[in-house]
Amino acid sequence: MSSSIMRTVARSVGRTPLRVATAPAASRALSVRFFCSHKQHKRIPTTKAGINPGVLGALAAGALAGWYFYSGEPTPSRDSWRKINFHNVYKDIAALLEDEDYDDGSYGPVFVRLAWHASGTYDRKTGTGGSDGATIRFKPESGHGANAGLDVARARLEPLKKKYPHISYGDLYTLAGVVAVQELGGPTVRWRPGRSDEKVSANCTPDGRLPDAAQGANHVRDIFYRMGFNDQEIAALIGAHALGRCHSNRSGYEGPWNASPTSFTNFFYTELLEDKWVPKKWDGPAQYVDKDTKSFMMLPADIAFKTDPQFRKYVEKYAADQDAFFADFAPAFTKLLELGVKFPEDAPVYEFKTLE
Repeated sequence: MSSSIMRTVARSVGRTPLRVATAPAASRALSVRFFCSHKQHKRIPTTKAGINPGVLGALAAGALAGWYFYSGEPTPSRDSWRKINFHNVYKDIAALLEDEDYDDGSYGPVFVRLAWHASGTYDRKTGTGGSDGATIRFKPESGHGANAGLDVARARLEPLKKKYPHISYGDLYTLAGVVAVQELGGPTVRWRPGRSDEKVSANCTPDGRLPDAAQGANHVRDIFYRMGFNDQEIAALIGAHALGRCHSNRSGYEGPWNASPTSFTNFFYTELLEDKWVPKKWDGPAQYVDKDTKSFMMLPADIAFKTDPQFRKYVEKYAADQDAFFADFAPAFTKLLELGVKFPEDAPVYEFKTLE
């Protein structure tokens, strides 16, 4: 089925609901919300990964309380990855994605956002920030406005940190982003292990390194150029806004970008170009909604990709060709996840197969 037909179906379905489950395997051939900064039975069930959901819930509650940052497990070294079967970790993360009681039915979008925000603090001039160290789990960085709501993703993954004590949080968080992109129908993303973890919060990055959704093209470039990206890579990365939604109790913004927020598609670009976007009338921060239905939204920083000539040429390219978007997104996302990481020379590069 062509992407244009899939988009028409998704939009027609999405005008009334907005609870879209993870895309079925048949449609996978088709959030990060980069700028969102502001029943039990007698028989105990298990997930595909063999994790008791009750235990998962208890661990998640403990995680939210913060105990898992100091759980007594030895801090993984940069060589601890040698003891881990990452194919098994991939499968276990994939088993955690679907949950009909969470958001639009999947943790995938928030896993992508966690991976992005753990990595997108890198500053190439100072060599600070990035996913190495996983400082996003410490205060004050975990409490930065751009990271609101990411405690949910960290808690969801915490049982796997207990199951695989030799994995670093940096590797776990970035791999979760890769799993989410692939399992929600996106491209294969190369990934390698070897990140280490900081033991304390001393090296947390300062607030303000992640994009501000209220700003325009100049701000977007300032943020991404600081990390070493060019305009084409920036435009490709923003396509991950096809996933997920904004929440007023986290970023202040509200709503999904399109009707299929748990499918990785080129819909961000097609919606941005083909819909007419008008200011939303509400008491929240300035954002835009589609004029016809007011079901979907765009952030001020999103609109910059339509109005800025250099960004727009890539938006038009990706709107017309989803394969071209996938081809450019995958290496840009890998680059993002690896910023500032000094990998062991023999660290393998993985290209994981999606689950059947």
